[in-house]
Amino acid sequence: MKIRPLHDRVIVRREEEEQTTAGGILLPGSAQEKPNQGEVVAVGSGRVLDNGDLRAVDVKIGDTVVFGQYAGNDKIDVDGEELIILSESDIKAVIDA
Repeated sequence: MKIRPLHDRVIVRREEEEQTTAGGILLPGSAQEKPNQGEVVAVGSGRVLDNGDLRAVDVKIGDTVVFGQYAGNDKIDVDGEELIILSESDIKAVIDA
């Protein structure tokens, strides 16, 4: 199934949760923090401004982005994979490799 977000929305695949600490201690599921990074899977066309112009989204498919800890409460299951829907304003940075 393909998904296409509307306007300035971005679909992100969240990075995997850490299973162990830096010291090697195995974390149970309840103690694992959800990562605040992910890969952009799909991008909307952009925000329509008050004057009617379309402002394109600054990220593209394949970018690794950082978003707020509590951003991404809108989750969707696509082909058995949990994806999150973010507004462009929820994205804090793009990580360049």
